[in-house]
Amino acid sequence: MNSLRVRLGVLGLALLTGFTTPTAASAAPAAPSPTVEEQRLGRAAPQEILRRSGFDTVAPRLARALEGARSYGEARRAVGREGARLWQRAVDRAQGRGPAGGDVSRDDDRPLYWARLGMTRDVRTWEPGFGLTDGQRAALLDELERSSRGQNAIRYPEGKGLKRILLTGFDPFTLDRDIRISNPSGATALALDGTVIQTADGPARVETAVFPVRWQDFTDGTVERTLRLHLPKADLFTTVSQGRVGRFDIERTNGAWRGGFGDNENVGRTETVPVADPASQPQWTTTTLPYAAITAAPTGRFPVYDNTSVTEIPAGGSQPVVRPEGPTPGSTARAGGGGDYLSNEIAYRATLLRDRLGLHGTLPGGHVHTPVLQFGAGNTTEVTDPEFVRNRLDIIAQVKAILKVAAETS
Repeated sequence: MNSLRVRLGVLGLALLTGFTTPTAASAAPAAPSPTVEEQRLGRAAPQEILRRSGFDTVAPRLARALEGARSYGEARRAVGREGARLWQRAVDRAQGRGPAGGDVSRDDDRPLYWARLGMTRDVRTWEPGFGLTDGQRAALLDELERSSRGQNAIRYPEGKGLKRILLTGFDPFTLDRDIRISNPSGATALALDGTVIQTADGPARVETAVFPVRWQDFTDGTVERTLRLHLPKADLFTTVSQGRVGRFDIERTNGAWRGGFGDNENVGRTETVPVADPASQPQWTTTTLPYAAITAAPTGRFPVYDNTSVTEIPAGGSQPVVRPEGPTPGSTARAGGGGDYLSNEIAYRATLLRDRLGLHGTLPGGHVHTPVLQFGAGNTTEVTDPEFVRNRLDIIAQVKAILKVAAETS
């Protein structure tokens, strides 16, 4: 998710709000229209992915539950239940439990993404007979987002002798460039959620969550809300996203800057990363992952780099300068090692939260960029192919190996 590697041609469309004015003061607000992200669901590739995974039944199930709801409370319970069901179904499918539902490979993260959008579209456009305020609809959407992303299902067993690893992934993105895109970080989250990695120091339990590729959700604090309770209990955390072609990167430094590239709603933001207590906000945060050990270990077929480069405006300067060895004192961030998009931002937010919780010296954590997940040569139309699947499985396996090294050397 490095904006320096993505074409600017997908920028420029504004987020559709679609709200209408009530016809009378006593009338409930009319349902808004589907968002830009939800409107892509009608295209051929998403429908094929849903059909070939069996996830085409997910949104209709929620729609039936909403149709039967007679109050906001019933609707809220239905949304939370079906969101959690979707997350667990996606995890189970990725880990080989239950029916495959079709011939799309089990490791694929896209059924979860497109099924969720079908659900959010139904909630967004639902007009119940009992009326629904804007605030209630927003709360339903929030409940659905959190429950279907595993954000409120992070739980570690009690007791000693078990390390606790927290990992985050992302939705697919740049879908206007290629609607078929999968995100290996989201696939990794599904493959590893609730699993145990055997390390030289004993077992390590992995818990995961997936985040949207939307600036507004990050502004609203979705990262901090999800991670704040769990970082003090964790022994290791990694935010993960898709980065460069043919390589992994352990990002040494994260910057407090949004570079403006369009998100999944085709909205761009160019500004300092907005966080609580901006007066104490640093321009840079750093990884505490054991990057030297990770880059030296044989974790898989892709090379792994300790990426120290950033882009800064030097103290007293006015123009951005690339610094291959990291930021200089007093500089202003313009890109972390992971760029100036949401992968850099989740790394910045998670490591800033670590530091504000007083865990910098005790909690290893930082960002891992995976290779770009590529289709097989010549495939410009099919939603999957053998090389595409092999690449994703190899990336997942290598992230797991990286976690093992990090857990053993932290």
